[in-house]
Amino acid sequence: MQDKPTIIDVRSYGEFMGGHVAGSINIPLQEITQRLDEIKALPKPVILCCASGNRSGQAAAFLNHHGIACENGGSWLRVNFAMQQQV
Repeated sequence: MQDKPTIIDVRSYGEFMGGHVAGSINIPLQEITQRLDEIKALPKPVILCCASGNRSGQAAAFLNHHGIACENGGSWLRVNFAMQQQV
């Protein structure tokens, strides 16, 4: 059985509160650089999401560059759908 992923939503707090993947963590894109140690300590695998995949792609590139294995899941709606299929 695959480990349950840690899902980080990089949208703003307001966007996150408007709807998000159940159990996901909200770390807005502009806070990613200051929260590297926190992200490093999270259970792997790490999947990033946002509204369209653009911001999560930026975050994934930054984190991978800093040695944190993660992937861009794209839209939070897409990630939410994928998580529902695993249940």
